[in-house]
Amino acid sequence: MKIEQIYTGCLAQGAYYIVSENEAAIIDPLREVKPYLDRLEKDNVTLKYIFETHFHADFVSGHLDLSKKTGAPIVYGPTAAPEFEAIIAEDNQIFEIGKIKIKVMHTPGHTMESSTYLLVDENGVETAIFTGDTLFLGDVGRPDLAQKATNLTQEDLAGILYDSLQNKIMPLDDSITVYPAHGAGSACGKNMQKETVDILGNQKKTNYALNQPDKESFIREVLDGLTAPPKYFGMNVALNKGGYESLDVVMNKGMQPVAPKDFEALAEETGALILDTRGAADFHKGFVPNSINIGLKGDFAPWVGTLIVDVKHPLLLVTDEGTEEEVITRLSRVGFDNVIGYLKGSFEAWKNAGNEIDEIKRITPAEFAEQFTENSTVVDVRKLTEYSAEHIDNAYNKPLDTISDWARTIDDSEHFFLHCAGGYRSMIAASILNSHGIRNFTEIEGGFNGIKKTEKFPTTDFVCQSKTS
Repeated sequence: MKIEQIYTGCLAQGAYYIVSENEAAIIDPLREVKPYLDRLEKDNVTLKYIFETHFHADFVSGHLDLSKKTGAPIVYGPTAAPEFEAIIAEDNQIFEIGKIKIKVMHTPGHTMESSTYLLVDENGVETAIFTGDTLFLGDVGRPDLAQKATNLTQEDLAGILYDSLQNKIMPLDDSITVYPAHGAGSACGKNMQKETVDILGNQKKTNYALNQPDKESFIREVLDGLTAPPKYFGMNVALNKGGYESLDVVMNKGMQPVAPKDFEALAEETGALILDTRGAADFHKGFVPNSINIGLKGDFAPWVGTLIVDVKHPLLLVTDEGTEEEVITRLSRVGFDNVIGYLKGSFEAWKNAGNEIDEIKRITPAEFAEQFTENSTVVDVRKLTEYSAEHIDNAYNKPLDTISDWARTIDDSEHFFLHCAGGYRSMIAASILNSHGIRNFTEIEGGFNGIKKTEKFPTTDFVCQSKTS
């Protein structure tokens, strides 16, 4: 028997590849299925089942393409109602893969169809659980995503999740390995550990949610500090439940080079958003006017989903040359399938053609130290927990994920400085503000991490973020 966790850091997502004898199973596959097909071919095994723990909200699963390419059936837990052919398992139903067995344990709460898969090895020993978003390391799945679909409150769902954990997970042996669907950085939980694999006994000791004295305490603690989910989550659920275009089609449509002379006209004709995925260091020096910068080298896909929201909106890309395929693939992971082309020759071709360019004023922390006065306005776009931990005195906290709300309140007649932690998020914010006609600001390279090194600025006392989250 072999169990392989296939972890995708930018989504903090874990898929699982399991082999026994000449058969395999895959749990919660990512959108692009070639890595799984390559493993199947290398191991010379047949994919027998594709297991989905639930209808995912934060990414588009590869279940449909994988099933089409391999013929393997898709399996969901009880109450799931996908709009395509699938096996809807019963609670405690057994599936055999080679000499091992997978037992379905219905564990609703995160969503009502959520299920945990219990692996029983060739010796009949319960060895591992694949918990999806029911149980994370250090946390449990947020119980607020299925409210509209169920007419239940988040308190109702949290109570259901408590029962699932107490009745299905907690009675299992401490030695069982826990394989969750997500790790630290995912918006599907609030307190996840950086590790991606653990044993259940350790989680029983260390996971705050598993150590509540009663259901009421569990509900209160799980819901405390829970922020609103990203707005694109509902659209991803709809794609996972209703179906989507094959990634092959999406790639063919997106991998269309557009000459600089045609690029602006195509954007105007289609209403496409111009998404520039180059790094902040290059973007601020020059870009196609009205471009939005979300750098590929960062939490690219989640920020695209959070800020663009509408997965159907047409996109035109400006990329570092040679990264076009990676960009389209990573966009597809969160359902943004409507890429209609990319700028041929990247920004240099646009510039060399004599087209209009725009810039963002960016300064170093040292330059900020020279320009900063007690009358300066500073906008900090980090998360509230980061800001609460430590910030420049009198800085305004305006988190990037809510920029669509606060951008309209900015007074462009008053200059302000803009920063995040390291420069990635502040350049995203800068590009969005710039596209809204707000230009009277200066973005700070290196963000708060760089600012602190200048040792000039009055900051609040540091507070551990675990105490503020």
